[in-house]
Amino acid sequence: MSIRQEVLFKIKSVELDKVKNPKKVSSYFAENTFGIETMRRHISPGTFAAFKAWMSEGKIITLEQANEIANAMKNWAIAKGASYYTHWFQPMTGLTAEKHDSFISITGPGKVIEKFSGNKLIQGEPDASSFPSGGIRATFEARGYTAWDPSSPAFIIESKLGKTLCIPSIFISYHGEALDKKLPLLRSDEALNKSALGLLRLFGRKDVKKVFSTCGPEQEYFLIDKYYYDLRQDLVMAGRTLIGAPSPKGQQLEDQYFGTIKERVVNFMFEVAQEAYKLGIPLMTRHNEVAPHQYEFAPIFEESNLAADHNQLLMELMKKIALRHGLVCLLHEKPFAGINGSGKHLNWSLADDKGNNLLNPGQTPEDNLQFLAVLAAVLRAVHLHADLLRASVAMAGNEHRLGANEAPPAIISVFLGQQLTSILNMIEKGVKSKVSKGDIIDLGMDRLPKFNKDTTDRNRTSPFAFTGTKFEFRAVGSSQNISTPITVINTIIAESLDYVAEKIRKASGGKNFNSAALKVISAIARETKKIRFEGNNYAEEWVKEAGKRSLPNVAATYASLKDLTKEKNIALFEKYKVFSKEELIARYHIWIHMYNLTLEIEANTLKEMVNASVVPAGYEYEKLLAATLHELVSLKKSSGLKLDAAALKDKKEHLSDIIAKIYYVRRNTLAMGRLLERARKMNNEKRAQLYFQELRPLMEHIRKHVDQLECVVSDDAWDLPKYREMLFIK
Repeated sequence: MSIRQEVLFKIKSVELDKVKNPKKVSSYFAENTFGIETMRRHISPGTFAAFKAWMSEGKIITLEQANEIANAMKNWAIAKGASYYTHWFQPMTGLTAEKHDSFISITGPGKVIEKFSGNKLIQGEPDASSFPSGGIRATFEARGYTAWDPSSPAFIIESKLGKTLCIPSIFISYHGEALDKKLPLLRSDEALNKSALGLLRLFGRKDVKKVFSTCGPEQEYFLIDKYYYDLRQDLVMAGRTLIGAPSPKGQQLEDQYFGTIKERVVNFMFEVAQEAYKLGIPLMTRHNEVAPHQYEFAPIFEESNLAADHNQLLMELMKKIALRHGLVCLLHEKPFAGINGSGKHLNWSLADDKGNNLLNPGQTPEDNLQFLAVLAAVLRAVHLHADLLRASVAMAGNEHRLGANEAPPAIISVFLGQQLTSILNMIEKGVKSKVSKGDIIDLGMDRLPKFNKDTTDRNRTSPFAFTGTKFEFRAVGSSQNISTPITVINTIIAESLDYVAEKIRKASGGKNFNSAALKVISAIARETKKIRFEGNNYAEEWVKEAGKRSLPNVAATYASLKDLTKEKNIALFEKYKVFSKEELIARYHIWIHMYNLTLEIEANTLKEMVNASVVPAGYEYEKLLAATLHELVSLKKSSGLKLDAAALKDKKEHLSDIIAKIYYVRRNTLAMGRLLERARKMNNEKRAQLYFQELRPLMEHIRKHVDQLECVVSDDAWDLPKYREMLFIK
């Protein structure tokens, strides 16, 4: 019996105590966060008013006020059992980082008190030498500073033996350059606010003081039993299976999607939701996804910065809680070949401080005109900056998913739906018309339509689809920190909002505003037609059509990331003060390096698996076949055993086939080793190109032969858990 088969008998659900009367979510939601209402109860009215002014108007609080907030935060946290605090930040690895400090301060020999000052709240200094900087600072210069982000509430993380106060923070270099994901996102929201307010002023909206982006990231993931995970070096090292033959049954019966959630999984989901609610994460939806053992959580929309923090926290919770249930949560974009991978559909919208969604068609012609102006700005942004959208999701994991008949292709296009497409077409032509049973009435240059708020059906194949009051950017990877895609979306739309406002201002000349706005919208609708596509983005016909439209189709991560360093893109980000040239180039080098490291880890793991698991199992089966064949031939000679010639030939051919498969696996694995040696002499850019063009295909070739071996080698000899077990054993 193989190790794999022994593990099969150990698979079982974790025994849990039944909860008879679960608490109402409203009774404990956000209880572990130092949010606005909690802060109001713990500080003086004057300091609270100053804090609110800091948030809304940028009027920085005094050190005395910071001290008061810090002391209140400390007292609140200690009352909840916290003994340490940390500035929780998001370095350019895409993960989160923290260095814990105690609240204690020595007051005398053998005496301490708990103390936390405003200075310590506002700024920390972790050792930054091990975090990637892309050349922004020398490795021997360890200085990196964290600074409190007051727009995201502090929170408490619980473990079995204690609790820690976490203070969301930005992370900067000694000279102030952004070394993290959060600071550029905050900068992009500032740029978006300024540009959106400029457009709204043209429409007479002087009451609005703030505009911000909102997001709701749909988080897909896989769960597998931890016993199986521990036996798969590739899952442990790379987060995805590097070898593994497809199961006879995959997702083809479509019996998983939205089906009954198995009890073991729903117990995990309940605990994730409970812990998430304590942290103020507004999880709304949970369900099965398309592939076996694939699932999704989706939250209610929040301001983008908070949504990004909450998504990072959610991923950490999912991984931690899965282990309590004897499971492992896989967030890789393509953990299993042959079935759907996982994305993180990023739903993005615009809101103002009056509670209005700027992508929500209104009840009056004037509201609709404003909506169409914002819509035109989004279309123009995607049309001009598709390269940046693609670069924002460029990573090794997404290379396996984008364009693989399960996710949006690397071609960036926009889906609007029949009704909005009809509206734009009629505005472009300047004609009156009636569409779809009176949903649009008497569209003309001076009279604008009323139309339903939910103006479109969903197109699950579009990378950037309007889905009624929001756009859904479906190309984001499931393991990805969403801050970078949001930062890019915010910035390119800020630039287009400025463009639309300026064009309308010039066209109106203080006269017929509606006609001028329609004229600008009409021109943009005409200019952006080539990136609008209403059909099946997975179809080969679309790839050909996109080529005719000269739309870029960049499959390689290294090529897509290179677009970050284009002069036009550097100028855009510098204009809106989101990234400096140095910060952009640093990110390019960091992400290319991370891509290379990912591929090298995968290749070396595959090499180890082939040599330590696959080839020995193949030799054992080869030995069995050879011994059987030898015994049969000997019996034929010694005892006159009658053997069918065709049967004997089949046994010889089967043995020859196994020998050949093992040879091909070994030959290509040795070639992979030589390629890695050759790559060591190259710079990161050349290495990434080599890995995409040669290493990845070579690894797939090795996989093909290994998977063929898996399907014929004796079950007793094959120790690696198989797809049919990992994906179907509950």
